[in-house]
Amino acid sequence: MRVVIDALPLLVRSAGVKNYLYYWIQHLRKAAGADAIRTFPSLGALGPLTHERSVAGWWPTFSGLASLALANHAGIPVAGRSARGADIFHVSTLLRNPPRHGRLTATIHDMTCWLMPDLHPDANRRADRSFAEILKRADALIAVSQSTKDDSVRVLGLAPEKITVIHSGVADAFFDVPSDAISRVKERYQLRRPFVLFIGTIEPRKNIDTLLDAYTSMEKSLREEFELVIAGPAGWAQRETLERLRGVRYLGYIPEPDLAPLTAAATVFAYPSLYEGFGFPVAQAMAAGVPVITSNVSSLPEITGNAALLVDPRSTAELQNALTRLLLSPDLRAKCGELGRCRAAEFRWDVCAAASLLFFEGVV
Repeated sequence: MRVVIDALPLLVRSAGVKNYLYYWIQHLRKAAGADAIRTFPSLGALGPLTHERSVAGWWPTFSGLASLALANHAGIPVAGRSARGADIFHVSTLLRNPPRHGRLTATIHDMTCWLMPDLHPDANRRADRSFAEILKRADALIAVSQSTKDDSVRVLGLAPEKITVIHSGVADAFFDVPSDAISRVKERYQLRRPFVLFIGTIEPRKNIDTLLDAYTSMEKSLREEFELVIAGPAGWAQRETLERLRGVRYLGYIPEPDLAPLTAAATVFAYPSLYEGFGFPVAQAMAAGVPVITSNVSSLPEITGNAALLVDPRSTAELQNALTRLLLSPDLRAKCGELGRCRAAEFRWDVCAAASLLFFEGVV
């Protein structure tokens, strides 16, 4: 069996999809061999993961983006040449003209642009509409959660028997963070006090304003003991939200090597997102043993199981109460942290890769 995976998102600025492809491709190759798992464009060993730029060298990046332009804007079937001799072409989110021969598969990451279109820029909505046409003609699909599968069936009318749920994974770095790495990252970002942490792109769906409201409504003594730290690139957030971040510790984009120790350094991880297809930051925080507060909507109850405090993300009072409970109770924090570690152990990339290979074999 030979599979070609569309790896174009690895060449551009991207968040969740890039994280998925980076680890997924590496673990698929580890399990099945590089000859069985190829990429479009052809990429050898991947460089360090960064969400801000390409993980490949300059020539693969240049030629890959040129191929993307030829395929999407000139209709030249460059991806078809890469897929010759392959059993399956697995398309990602950027390519609009995948090969017409052979089996076609794809991964559905979320349906947020369909369910919450007002929270996304026009470019995102147009891209998702184009991708939906590919999903409809694909031979088989992976959904990263049952919630995402259910949404895609309901919204796009996809056949449920065509979709296999395979949860994404968590990088090994989050499961065992050395104490000296935690100390260094606290020193690097001058984190002198215990803190509540949020990590994610600053965009309306992440619901940062409700988190800020909940934090500022806590007792002053708690806010003096625990600061609020927000990390992540400024996406398409409203200007008012970005201005409010000046009132807390806003770290901006965090390089990938710092993510695991920064997460592990937190006292509580708060993630009141309005919608998630999987929720990498939540799964990563659980893997690091950090107690999690997150939303009771979309995939988040599925991913956290009984290992997190779930709140209505539109309720400032519920979020504030959950923060207060955890911050005042070391015992509850320890219990949630241990439950989180156990739950996150189910989200390993080697498990995801093994299930994905079975999926591909079934398609063939």
